[in-house]
Amino acid sequence: MDRPRTGTAGADAAPTPLPRRPMLADDVHEAIKTLIMDHAIEPGARVSIDGLARRLGVSPTPVREALARLESAALVVKEPLRGYRTTPLLDREQLADLYQFRLLIEPWAAARAAERADAAGRERLREEMESCATPSDATYDAYKALTAHDTRFHVLVAELAGSAQVRLAFERTHCHLHIFRLYYDRGVGQQTLEEHRAITDAVLKADPEAAEAAMRTHLETAYYGRLRGVSEEPGG
Repeated sequence: MDRPRTGTAGADAAPTPLPRRPMLADDVHEAIKTLIMDHAIEPGARVSIDGLARRLGVSPTPVREALARLESAALVVKEPLRGYRTTPLLDREQLADLYQFRLLIEPWAAARAAERADAAGRERLREEMESCATPSDATYDAYKALTAHDTRFHVLVAELAGSAQVRLAFERTHCHLHIFRLYYDRGVGQQTLEEHRAITDAVLKADPEAAEAAMRTHLETAYYGRLRGVSEEPGG
């Protein structure tokens, strides 16, 4: 597994290099997310608001705002009277449950998208596939664009299927953040994009059976071929 471990377990570690301009709220959010995704703040570790503020050279206010946003994505959790802590990685049982859910709804959504997508929808899907390049290395900074594309792609397929409930259910999982937090290497990007192209080609050809099969292959390959072997044991 080609996964970096960028060092220390808490928010008081060696300072992260800062941009020359003052950090905005979105910059702080992205900086803290990167520390979590790269395990510079380890899974299950306590998160010090003051420590992060010192580390990033900002006041505690944008750090609090960022942690509130990250809580909504289940990357941190706020414990009563104890402050924030990063959430654990998905264990094997949780990962299996997530993919069982995805396999129930996403192949169906891909087939429906192939049946229902109009010219504008097909163009949006084509443009999305052209928006993301293969990541160059195995850091979250390199993989941010792929993570964002992965989310947009699957949400768009659900949208083209015409089901607001399926789209909402999928968005609420924040699954791509948690999957990439668990595991990524340089090979994943190329494989993922090739699998997305197969789904896209089937939708563009208005072939629901091929779209359903391509989505199922994508999810099963991701789970059985790339992820199941690196997830933690239940309770680990």
